[in-house]
Amino acid sequence: MANCEVDELVITRNTTESLDTIIGGFPWQAGDEAIMANQDYGAMLNMFKQVEKRHGIIRKVIDVPMHPKNDEEIVAAYEAAITDKTCLLMVCHMVNITGHILPIRKICDMAHARGVEVMVDGAHAFGQIPVNLKAMDCDYYGTSLHKWLSVPLGAGFLFVRKGKSDQIWPPFAEGPREPNDIGRLNHTGTHPVHTDLAIINAIDYHNMIGGARKEARLRYLQRYWSDQVRDLDHIILNTPEDTTRSCAIANVGVKRINPADLAKTLMDRFKIWTVAIDGAGVHGCRITPNVYTTTQELDVFVAA
Repeated sequence: MANCEVDELVITRNTTESLDTIIGGFPWQAGDEAIMANQDYGAMLNMFKQVEKRHGIIRKVIDVPMHPKNDEEIVAAYEAAITDKTCLLMVCHMVNITGHILPIRKICDMAHARGVEVMVDGAHAFGQIPVNLKAMDCDYYGTSLHKWLSVPLGAGFLFVRKGKSDQIWPPFAEGPREPNDIGRLNHTGTHPVHTDLAIINAIDYHNMIGGARKEARLRYLQRYWSDQVRDLDHIILNTPEDTTRSCAIANVGVKRINPADLAKTLMDRFKIWTVAIDGAGVHGCRITPNVYTTTQELDVFVAA
């Protein structure tokens, strides 16, 4: 599913563990720079803050354009932050708070041309849209399998491009290994194997539906509701209108209602569960229908 070599991927517990392993274990030197975005996930931003205190690195935080005219506008936002001291760039494959799909290959090509490694947060992408790690050409990729692949809680994976795992300090010490053995990065001791064993069942289920059919269904459901409210005066859509820039996830706000009150009202009055997002320039509720969500249920949401 990921299109990578067997020795480039290890099972972890979630995206946070995967990416924090890279952030915390990267061979930082004082003065090195790392690039990230305000819209990135808080756990990884916090890990960069810890590394800043521990190793004296410099964090450079950008804003991802919410409604870009083209891919180049997004790439330029990251490129503008790069200097000759930049070592690592973190980017979301799909921004978790808005569902915005970013042009990863173009960002990787730009960063690699400047000598910068790229780490991709794929928490919401894997199992929702195609993930082709060879075509993406990133250096590191982490995801959570309990989200859109529907594995039980406690499974994710970390991809490290071949030849790069030896430079990463593992979070827990490991005995001698062959050079570039990625297994040294997920030595966590005894853990419940039944979660890992469930991954193959989840992949079978995904393949039974068909990745392309699943993606089409998810994109249809999101557009089914978002197109009905997009042009209303009091509605704010925090997800790009371009259909290629999102899939299942979108974020919507109502003017003069803060996100927490909106989420509470939707739950208390209409029994609709959402997630309030109120930061990083995004003020609204994240809406995440899955393949089993019906249009009738979405009609209730649109009316609410």
